[in-house]
Amino acid sequence: MRTGFKCWLALCASAALTIGASPNSRALAAQGSVKVGVLQSLTGTMAISEVPVKNATMLAIDEINAAGGVNGKQIVPVIEDGASEPATFAQKAQKLIEADKVATVFGGWTSASRKAMLPVFERFHGLLWYPVQFEGNECSPNIMYSGAQPNQQILPALDWAKERGYKRYFLLGSDYVFPRTANLILKKHIMHDGLKLVGEEYVPLGGTDFSAIINKIKTAKPDVIFNTLNGDSNVSFFKQMAAVGLPPSKLPVMSFSIAEPEAKAMGPSLVQGSYAAWNYFQSLDDPASKQFVAAYKAKYGAGSVVDDPMVHGYLDVYVWAAAAEKAKSFDVDKVRKAAVSLGWKDFAMGKTKFAPNQSLYQTAYVGKLLPDGQFTILWHSPKPIYPQPYDPLVFPGKKCVVR
Repeated sequence: MRTGFKCWLALCASAALTIGASPNSRALAAQGSVKVGVLQSLTGTMAISEVPVKNATMLAIDEINAAGGVNGKQIVPVIEDGASEPATFAQKAQKLIEADKVATVFGGWTSASRKAMLPVFERFHGLLWYPVQFEGNECSPNIMYSGAQPNQQILPALDWAKERGYKRYFLLGSDYVFPRTANLILKKHIMHDGLKLVGEEYVPLGGTDFSAIINKIKTAKPDVIFNTLNGDSNVSFFKQMAAVGLPPSKLPVMSFSIAEPEAKAMGPSLVQGSYAAWNYFQSLDDPASKQFVAAYKAKYGAGSVVDDPMVHGYLDVYVWAAAAEKAKSFDVDKVRKAAVSLGWKDFAMGKTKFAPNQSLYQTAYVGKLLPDGQFTILWHSPKPIYPQPYDPLVFPGKKCVVR
């Protein structure tokens, strides 16, 4: 990590927090440790996406430990497998808080998993750092939402598509809360903007049979598909679309859960030419991004790729550490209040900070997938976008206030 970034994190307040100061690190480790939970799907349909986020989280923990730890303590990760099942996420979250006594938890991908964990964190007064884009319409003091709100991802993508002249939209998603709510918001804006919704379909999470849906797509003749499928359902969808002569080069697809690791796992040729909207791409030409990519490749292999949720998972650990240092405590209330007071700083994804509603300011990007599995960035918002949990067109007058 470059010095300026460490200083933002309030982790360079003493010489003991300098990278490479191993004698100091050993001395600090002797003073004790602090446990944190790392809860992602290591198995099941979501493992294709969540294992890389777990890896990025571990990279941040290792770097912070090498720099001396947090509040004079080494971080000890307790890793659990959510197994792509919301109920399992809730059970493991309770175990981490109640049995393992972790100071905080990093994890979750699907909104179904987050919704299942939310009452656990509120009941037992834990703090979850959630790194993935979601549908909004939620505001809990026990969750730090670093993933994009709808006004930071899906709606900028709709504005971009509208500017490209796309008028007919087909919405396709996995059948759970994020795609359903995201598409509710999209439908309101499609109608408000004078565009045409020509179809809306869902498959169970992990579903693989798209034959009937593809027939509906062919009949509807959309200009573009907005894709909120999650996990390895995407492999089946793109394969079956290509088999009927509708690859992304023939019918554009804008995806919200396909990033660099998924493209690599699927085979870039299957999805090349498709679009994605995120708040970070590995191809971002920024020194901080290049440092993150280099550090990840050094730990996990030269052929590794990184993506938006991985950067957010990595950022979450550093912000938690910085907030704990500022608060001089691991207390949940003190840490979350310190986290929203850290101010603007540069990171791998650009300038960012947590807003008082415990969500992250971030820049929106639209990219096109190249044959090598990387995205060329076609558009970005002029500045970081304020996170808006409740869309005013769908939830008029509703505000997020965290106390």
